[in-house]
Amino acid sequence: MAFVLPPLPFEKTAFGDVMSAETFDYHHGKHHNAYVGKANDMVKGTDLEGASLSKVIVAAKEKGNKGLFNNAAQIWNHTFFWHCLSPEGQSIPGSLEERIKADFGSVADFKDKLKAEAVGHFGSGWAWLVLNGDKLEITSLHDADSPVAHDGMKPLLTLDVWEHAYYIDYRNARPDYLSTVLDKAINWEFVAQNLDGKGTERADQEG
Repeated sequence: MAFVLPPLPFEKTAFGDVMSAETFDYHHGKHHNAYVGKANDMVKGTDLEGASLSKVIVAAKEKGNKGLFNNAAQIWNHTFFWHCLSPEGQSIPGSLEERIKADFGSVADFKDKLKAEAVGHFGSGWAWLVLNGDKLEITSLHDADSPVAHDGMKPLLTLDVWEHAYYIDYRNARPDYLSTVLDKAINWEFVAQNLDGKGTERADQEG
């Protein structure tokens, strides 16, 4: 067995101007696919061949194997990101809304804080909503770093702030990309589901 490029959980034309089919052609079809190929090449013939994606990420970090860590983590990060998107303009489920209000004051304040974290992240990386114990927290991780590699960081939602995520549609206007995605393209049902602490499993795959 080897890692595979998971299919998108929606049609690449589903988002219209919010996120174009061309963006998905490059972001999913080229960038995500390249991480899969490179990770498979790196684990082939090693003691990690056949291990799950999450186990490879953790082992690569422990061994200081940056090349394998970057490619394996980016497979997982992107898979999770696709699940965080929906073309349907969902409302936030009540269970999640209650938690957001308890930890951030209001949904508007939560979105403002998450957007500020993502806009202010210097360089490439990911902005995250995570569950830390019983509390929701907003953070960001650089480059390919992933919650999978951090104990106690349970992922609920991510926003990709690598330029390849938005440059085709938004050029250098990262704030516009983030505002549009947060307001029109989040799969809030998936985010709420991850309140069970099992978000890592939902983007994992066997090797």
